[in-house]
Amino acid sequence: MAEIEELREAFEKIAEVFGSLGKRLDSVADNGEDYEPAADVPGCSIKSVPRRLLMKAASNAMQINPINAPMAAPIGGDSSLGVTDPMQIAVLTAKYWGPTPRRLTVSFLESTPANLRSRILSHMNAWTKTGCISFVETSGTGEVRISREATGYWSYLGTDIHLIPKNRPTMNLQAFSMSTPESEYRRVVRHETGHTLGFPHEHMRKGLIARIDPQKAYDYFLRTQGWDKAMVDAQVLTALDQRSIMGTPEDQTSIMCYQLPASITKDGKPIIGGTDINATDFTFAGRIYPKGHSAPSATSKSYGDGSDDANGEWEESEDI
Repeated sequence: MAEIEELREAFEKIAEVFGSLGKRLDSVADNGEDYEPAADVPGCSIKSVPRRLLMKAASNAMQINPINAPMAAPIGGDSSLGVTDPMQIAVLTAKYWGPTPRRLTVSFLESTPANLRSRILSHMNAWTKTGCISFVETSGTGEVRISREATGYWSYLGTDIHLIPKNRPTMNLQAFSMSTPESEYRRVVRHETGHTLGFPHEHMRKGLIARIDPQKAYDYFLRTQGWDKAMVDAQVLTALDQRSIMGTPEDQTSIMCYQLPASITKDGKPIIGGTDINATDFTFAGRIYPKGHSAPSATSKSYGDGSDDANGEWEESEDI
């Protein structure tokens, strides 16, 4: 019982992260070097289902994992802002698969050589070192559907993949091939798989944001990304509430953290970003997805299958 309560508290805290994320957090650079990325360097975005499907996404998440359901109010928050507002429920509902072992099926939307499929799957399953969620290829339509043709690197978050029409990708790995360096497989595939597991970006921690010089950030992102001041405020300089974090120190080497250049920090040192799953990531995955039970058989069952878009009309989702 104590273990269940601990997990519940952990998921509730994580749910607050989603309420704090706001709009898109585009990737700047991920390799730990202080440079200004070219315009064609793919970045990572967390994809969000269209607003009209937010309530369905919340219901789906709670059906898969009841611990996803928020309490009457966010921890430490005002109870008047609680679950009386249906949209608040949608925003605060986490998207985690739950502590029960699960195999998520994976398919590829384009013709993909067997050795490339196997290589991608092996990096996705790197998370199973400590976690109980694994990925298995299916000859049918997978729950996780990978494309290599769209622009950039992106994923839908956790249980939201069940809301995406079956002919649409849930993860994109732009131009990945057998010639892509091994370091990119570790940096990108494992990062995007973290999003599929329900992990948001790590870089908006208060201690890391405090190191950024706002004016330098405004100048940098205007020059490299075309962002205005309001966009930089919303997507770079607004830190997550410390109460929504699991209590671990800021971890700039987490695989879920991307790099910010030294040219915009107060101390002249970059936020180096993660290039592989580190010890803290593995510990976190093991706590959220503990091992110890037998996993159910692989299945491509979908709790929400994009049936609202059965006519092929899919509103493009926003990036968080």
